[in-house]
Amino acid sequence: MARMRLLTFNIAHARGPMPVHQGLRTTAKLRSNLLKIARLIQRLGADIIALQEIDENSRWSGSFDHLAFLREHTGLAHGAHGVHNRRGGRYHLNYGNAFLSRWPVHHEDTVSFGRGTVGEKGFQFVEISTPAGRVPLVNIHLNHRSRPQRLKQIAHLMRYLDEQHAHRSAHWHTPPLVCGDFNNASHKPDATATLLGYFEQANNYTLLPKAGRTFPSAWPAFALDYVFLPEECREPKAEVVRCLLSDHRPVLVEFSLG
Repeated sequence: MARMRLLTFNIAHARGPMPVHQGLRTTAKLRSNLLKIARLIQRLGADIIALQEIDENSRWSGSFDHLAFLREHTGLAHGAHGVHNRRGGRYHLNYGNAFLSRWPVHHEDTVSFGRGTVGEKGFQFVEISTPAGRVPLVNIHLNHRSRPQRLKQIAHLMRYLDEQHAHRSAHWHTPPLVCGDFNNASHKPDATATLLGYFEQANNYTLLPKAGRTFPSAWPAFALDYVFLPEECREPKAEVVRCLLSDHRPVLVEFSLG
């Protein structure tokens, strides 16, 4: 039974922990911060990394592929962008979520919650061919302002997962693992608690971390970032990683999968 490490991290367009827009950062500063993120990923020994607020090619963050940079500097060969904001023209923007992985990404799909070209949220669904088998994962980023919007977004995800289960679950080694920036605390009647209730109808899911806050990174006051693990993920452990590389702190989970 192999131990696996999954990391979820909102990297805030590589701008760092301070409330300074990434468009005011030099490309050298952005690359320097991404290199620190790559070194953190290596130090933690993460096998699968779910990233939010990552740029594929955006004017405001250096016009280079941040995921390709992380692949190069972590040595992790596999990855997939889940871009849910695209805008062409002189001030081009292409960003959203992404997965970085030690193992091949067998299948990928990206869902945007709306049609906006800036500030739109969404989720990414992948199937990764791990040594234990094909594992489905979701990387999600929910609205930070509106509880009604978050509830609509999580309902969208639940409908999507029902569809994927009906058509693709014969290939899965486990039910889906879900992680990301939920922008609400798990103890409130909001999207995170709603999703946990949905999962618990069919499986004994664990919501992690059980303690610890993730935002803002310098003086964390809120728990916004979570990982949902099905019961097939045995002996789970979780850690909110202390670092000042974004305005969020990453969450690392480790578990056994046979």
